[in-house]
Order: sequence, then structure tokens, then C-alpha cells
Amino acid sequence: MEIEALKPGNVHLFADGHGMSAAQFLMSAEVSSGPLTDPRLPVGQRMLEAVRATRLAVATNTNLGIILLSGPLLCAAEMTGAPLHDTRLRDNLDALLRGMSPDDTRAVFEAIVTAAPGGLGEAANDVREEPKVHLSEAMREAAGRDMVARQYVTCFGDVFGVGLAALEAAMARGEVGMWPTVFAYMAFLSGFPDSHVMRNHGAEAANQARQEALAVQVALHADDDEPSRIRLLMELDRRLKADNINPGTSADLTVATLLVHILGVRLA
Repeated sequence: MEIEALKPGNVHLFADGHGMSAAQFLMSAEVSSGPLTDPRLPVGQRMLEAVRATRLAVATNTNLGIILLSGPLLCAAEMTGAPLHDTRLRDNLDALLRGMSPDDTRAVFEAIVTAAPGGLGEAANDVREEPKVHLSEAMREAAGRDMVARQYVTCFGDVFGVGLAALEAAMARGEVGMWPTVFAYMAFLSGFPDSHVMRNHGAEAANQARQEALAVQVALHADDDEPSRIRLLMELDRRLKADNINPGTSADLTVATLLVHILGVRLA
């Protein structure tokens, strides 16, 4: 659903970008889904094995953020308690995040090193060394500059409070096809300076992308003509990619939003 949606600046079926293709992301999803849903593995090991499988399949970092967000959500969904509405999932998630073990922390650190993301490996409590703190403490140190880390210390507050709210609002007003996903992505891109852009290009570029996204988001709400909307998004897509701006964190958070929505629908 995420790769099929036209997400300006990111890789999608309408246009590849940043030396990566939509096919690589689809392959990454396929090979990482097995480890991420393996009930025999603890959460940290699931994420590490998912990163290893991805590197073996596509030899690049396509989905570290997705894995770091999806692993805890999937494990939380497996915990006792029904129906699995948003509150129950977040209660489970909170317990899971607080209960992650030193082994989980080591596995997550190794996953980050294995994925070799641009800049994230140096973000907090050097992940190349033996962990000295609980994973939540490492994520808290990085939360101010990385939106994925922030989810670990806010119990995925932005996923539930921004992404899911935008997705469900779009559905409630009758948006169909890719459009609920687009509006979730635009809510992140227009709501925060994207962490991936910030790491690679600095605060000014990240804030400029946010302002451009905000203008496009307003225009999308004002115009329900699909060809016109696609033109707006593709224009922004081309501008961002011309400057090598890749809002990868906004895309990762969009995947987590879609996962939360689907879990709620299928397991309620």
C-alpha cells in the first residue's frame, strides 16, 4: 500500500528515485516479513534477522526504519488481549517496549550496524559498541533528532496521533485507493522536518521540504480531481528528487500507520 502511493520525494510505483527502485522495496518487504512474524524469535532478533534478509536480497538499506517500527507493532499484536482496538494495541506496545531485554538491545544495535543507514549509526550510544543502556534510553537520547527513535519513547505517539488520524480522516470523507495513504504520508511530511532529510541535508532543507509539502497538502484538500492531484504530487516529487531530498522517515512512519490500521481491522 505504501509503495503504491505517490509519496513525493520517496520511491513509489509512479517513479523510482535515489538509486533505488520500487521493486527493491517490494522485495525487501517480502523477505523481511518472515523474520518479523516468526513467533519463535524475540522482538530484537526478529528485527535483526529481517535486516539481514533484506541486505542479502537487495544489498542496500531500503527498510531499516520500517523494520524498527514494524517489529514492536507485530509483537504487540500477538500479545494477549482482545479485541485488538487502538487502546489495547498501545497497551501491549507499551508493555513490550518497557520489557525489551538486553539481548533485544544488542540485536537492535546490530541491526542498525548491519543496515548501515546514512547517519543513524552514529545517532546515539554508539551502536557499534556493546550496549551500556536499555534500548529505551538509547532511543530517548536520539529522539530529538530521529522520528523513529521518538516512537520508542512515546509509545508510537506520532503513528497513532498523526498518521492514523490522517488515514482515518481521509477514509471517513470518502477517499479511496491510494489517497488515504497519501494523506497519511503528507501529514508526516508537512507536520515535521523529516529526520532522514535532516541527517543528510540539514535543518534548512528539511524545513523547506516541510513547507512545500504543507502547500501541496492544502491544495490536495481543495481539489478532488485525481489527475490534478497527481500532477501536484509529481511536481513536488520532481523538485525534491532533483535536490536529492528523500523523506524516508515520513515513508517509514506511513508504513507503521498502515500496519496499525490493518492490524486493527483484521484482528478486532
